[in-house]
Amino acid sequence: MSFDTIIDFIEPINMYELSNDEGFKENQLGNHVVVFESFIPDLTNIDIVIIGCNEIRGAGTDNLPLNSVNFIRSQFYSLYHWHKDVHLADLGNIKIGTTIQDTYAALKTVVRELINNNKKVIILGGSHDVTTAQYGAYSALNKIIEVTNIDATIDLDIESNLLSNYFLMEMLCGSPNFIKHYNHIGFQSYLVHPTMLETIDKLRFDCFRVGKVKENIEEMEPVIRNSNMVSFDIASIQNAYAPYNKVSPNGFTGEEACTLMQFAGLSNNVSTVGIYGFNNAKEDVHNLTAKQISQMLWYFMDGVYKSKHESAIEHSQNFNEFHLFLAGEPASFLQSKRTGRWWMQLPDGKYIACSQSDYILAASEELPERWLRAIERS
Repeated sequence: MSFDTIIDFIEPINMYELSNDEGFKENQLGNHVVVFESFIPDLTNIDIVIIGCNEIRGAGTDNLPLNSVNFIRSQFYSLYHWHKDVHLADLGNIKIGTTIQDTYAALKTVVRELINNNKKVIILGGSHDVTTAQYGAYSALNKIIEVTNIDATIDLDIESNLLSNYFLMEMLCGSPNFIKHYNHIGFQSYLVHPTMLETIDKLRFDCFRVGKVKENIEEMEPVIRNSNMVSFDIASIQNAYAPYNKVSPNGFTGEEACTLMQFAGLSNNVSTVGIYGFNNAKEDVHNLTAKQISQMLWYFMDGVYKSKHESAIEHSQNFNEFHLFLAGEPASFLQSKRTGRWWMQLPDGKYIACSQSDYILAASEELPERWLRAIERS
């Protein structure tokens, strides 16, 4: 499988530099990743492709010569490789363009080519507005998608001069639009203007406050499982776990961030994940933010590994099936015998991801909110 069409948009990496001149140990990830050093490697059997992007002008900062993404790589490739069935490639970094739009175009082109060839793509680095280019890869393919954004704030502040603070406006309201549904996970109420939530709700999109998510994080698994694209801003992680985050001392713990990334890996729908907001590694404390992100990547791999053992819904022998009535109409719930995950049937016969609590509500003759919201959007 050749990807030579994207070579003009990316810069190779030097694995020797990432290992601090010492080389990686036999069982560390650095010895099991296929990298772009002088030519595009064969990606035929690759599951996950990493691409770096150090574009930060959207956050009001001139691009720095410091390659912050490599600090994440160095930590990630020092972790031990537990998932032998998950194959990883690293295509280096997107070349920074003369303008921010040039960088977006380059990233969009590379990601479009990868997802069009059924690769899962992880985008590392850059300010959160780089999500625009991540989304652009789908719009270029005319793909209608569901998006999950994990962030402490909701970037709809049209009064701001920083693109990273209002990029969602174009994504959610631009035309043509390819977003079927949008989820926002982890917002912190005191950082969000109430009218923003009203706007999101009028569009029939879903927002989940950080405190509510932390009460039962498992409820986010079906939310992410239904998504095609995930954007993760490290501003949603507590400063204690990601010291580079200066937005808030509160948010998700490091373990919770890893759990959310594991959910993304578990989803057969998710084809791209962007982790944004780590823009200057020199301001990190003891490389803890880079280490946090690297462990999130490890858990994404763990999710991908587990997803390989999940059955397709069509293989009914691998599911427990429960029949009942919703709003007077027959419906069914499926539970995987392999992973324990749940799906519920909509009136049009399609199945969407759900949780056990949705089934319990339905069995008690109550309509699950997830089911109602899906009906509203159909």
